[in-house]
Amino acid sequence: MDGSPTPAYRVNELTPDPNVTFDSKVVKDYVTYAHRIANRGLVNSSVGGMVIRVPHPGYPDGVCYAKPQGISLEEVEDGDLVITDIPCGRILAGERATTVGHQMNREILRLRPDVNAVIHLHHDEMIAFMAAGYDKIRSFSLTFGYLMQKPAHHLPASINVEEDVGPIKSFIQNTNCIIMKRHGFTVLGRTVSEAYHRTCVLVSEIKRNIIVELLCAANGKTPETVTEEEMAYMATHGDQVMYPQLIKKG
Repeated sequence: MDGSPTPAYRVNELTPDPNVTFDSKVVKDYVTYAHRIANRGLVNSSVGGMVIRVPHPGYPDGVCYAKPQGISLEEVEDGDLVITDIPCGRILAGERATTVGHQMNREILRLRPDVNAVIHLHHDEMIAFMAAGYDKIRSFSLTFGYLMQKPAHHLPASINVEEDVGPIKSFIQNTNCIIMKRHGFTVLGRTVSEAYHRTCVLVSEIKRNIIVELLCAANGKTPETVTEEEMAYMATHGDQVMYPQLIKKG
């Protein structure tokens, strides 16, 4: 016993709330981005997932839309989604259980109020690259730093934060991307659009890592990475570059 209070509800406990209903715009966004991810070839069977948080007056952390277990991001359609609370993972709308990975997504949302979307994928090239003996994804481009805005956090294969969310609190404030060796990656965003574009730039950077290593093995040269100082600068100037604002006269 660690003295923690017993949760009021269990994960996947069916507790329909008539005040929680599906927003057609959020549902459309979820299905649209799920299919965009699939169309890029990033979905493997029913594993991986995505959540979108929306505010709700009855829930301080908001509520989150998720796909249920047994349905892939490639297959998901309007009528498949469920809505859960964030602290406990109970089902507020819909009638199917969520996946084990939803525990990780909820914990990230709970700890990062600035994050409103999480994408988790079992990415083939990343898993293969790290299984080949590489211990981190390095940056070779400007776009990665400006869009990701925080350094990637690399977890060893021995830690699975889908099953045990405990370690998440020790690093989640300092990253928008979790690299899970032999498992996949998890990307955070303030919006589902941002999470999607961060996913795309990460996939591109993984591809660059593989190409750079192959070319340097062939030509005997040393890879030229973006320095930590350059990455820090891009992180602090990311919004100015990626999301410039209109300047109004007067």
